[in-house]
Amino acid sequence: MTIDFRKESRIGIIKIVGRLDASNARELKDNFVKYLEETIFFIMDFSELEFIDSTGLGAVISAFKHASEVDGDVYIANLQPKPRMVFDITRA
Repeated sequence: MTIDFRKESRIGIIKIVGRLDASNARELKDNFVKYLEETIFFIMDFSELEFIDSTGLGAVISAFKHASEVDGDVYIANLQPKPRMVFDITRA
């Protein structure tokens, strides 16, 4: 997995490429806390996310929680069919 972060105006764009799973979910959680120092509004671009497991989903939900605690928000964009199944099944 690679994480690309850039800021456009007041919005942080987090692009995740590859697999978001138990082996790297902690990296997203740790990085997200750092990104909150720059902005509180985010778009997670999943256009190149190939796979997400329950631990990866937990990291995404953690990001939502951290952002909401500071009156921010996280939006998901470009969710691909295979990762979408995890969101649909869990109704996340």
